[in-house]
Amino acid sequence: MDKSSIIIDKLQEFNLTRQEATIYLCLLEYPELSGYEVAKQTGISRSNVYSGLSGLVEKGAAHLIEGNTSKYVAVLIDEFCDNYVRSRVKDKEYLLTNMITKRVTNDGYITIEGAKNIWNKLAYMIEHTSERIYISASVTILKEFSNLLSEAVKKGIKVVVITDGEPDVEGVIYYGSECKEQQIRFIADSKFALTGELKGLSSDTCLYSGQLNFVNVLKDALRNEIKLIEVMKGTN
Repeated sequence: MDKSSIIIDKLQEFNLTRQEATIYLCLLEYPELSGYEVAKQTGISRSNVYSGLSGLVEKGAAHLIEGNTSKYVAVLIDEFCDNYVRSRVKDKEYLLTNMITKRVTNDGYITIEGAKNIWNKLAYMIEHTSERIYISASVTILKEFSNLLSEAVKKGIKVVVITDGEPDVEGVIYYGSECKEQQIRFIADSKFALTGELKGLSSDTCLYSGQLNFVNVLKDALRNEIKLIEVMKGTN
């Protein structure tokens, strides 16, 4: 996938349609364009361009400049993203205050499908860990959430990592070992565990549970792996 397609995909995460994202990028490149000029630059029909421009204005990604000819200017990307995130935080606060929810039990086994959903679950687990984290994963995988691990260390959380290269996170307890490139094993507070395949694809699958037997089996496996690493290090 080329860079422009990735950027458009990312903009869609901020509630823009693919067409709106294309028009937004055009406005960033050519400031103060009329609908006709946008259509000329993008190849999108004028009727769809005006619909897209209206959507961008409504969503806070563009402003209308009044004049003899109506023109549009893009809101800078950092301002647009910050405004969107701020609005979502307020929405979250409202929902947390006003919704009555029952706590979902974690005693069962939950299959999490898709790399995006797995990353989100890992991020949530890291952010809500209070004491310790154990991870076995390749350096490639660890890099994806190294900032979150760094923040966990700063909060005084013990982070133990088994990986195939030195992790770029200060303060972690690190054990060097060969790791399967696409596999991850993760334990939070000896209460919750996640393990499975993480290639970055929609077909990725991981198993998550707070079931004590499941957590203990995974914890014993990591503990034995650490012991073996220490023994091997002592014989060298």
